[in-house]
Amino acid sequence: MSRIGKAPIDIPAGVTVTVKDNDITVKGPKGELSQTVKPTISVKVEGNQVVIERATEEKQDKALHGLSRSLINNMIVGVSEGYKKELELVGVGYRASNQGQLLELSLGYSHNIYLELPGEVKLETKSERNQNPLITLESCDKQLIGQVAAKIRSFRKPEPYKGKGIRFKGEHIRRKAGKSAKV
Repeated sequence: MSRIGKAPIDIPAGVTVTVKDNDITVKGPKGELSQTVKPTISVKVEGNQVVIERATEEKQDKALHGLSRSLINNMIVGVSEGYKKELELVGVGYRASNQGQLLELSLGYSHNIYLELPGEVKLETKSERNQNPLITLESCDKQLIGQVAAKIRSFRKPEPYKGKGIRFKGEHIRRKAGKSAKV
């Protein structure tokens, strides 16, 4: 049996989980999320815990058992605590600013990059003297915030020679030595 799938999920105070057919809806102080699971996976709310079980021992069902449990757990954590990602712009002249949900990035290209973020993601930019500009993303949906952060990072990935680019805060970039002169 799946180690992850068989572990029950505790429901914190202030969070409600409703199961209707194959649709799971989780409501909490930070928002509301819903997810559809396959019919072979059964989800039950027992007291203040969510229990996930599978119908058969097929390979596909075994894989979906742990996946379903992880997705439901991420929804519960998201609506109760929320998720936060911080991106750091490393490079001379790299800037970030926002007007509402519109993010403007200046990354050394001939033009600025404008990105409209979804309403579920809260955006904040911070630029201080002698520090790298910081982009802070907050949301209750882990999948959405990861996708948005990856999209922003894809505009200028960190390169290994000078370390310039957009990186997650605390991310370590493996540096390479440049060309050496011929002797």
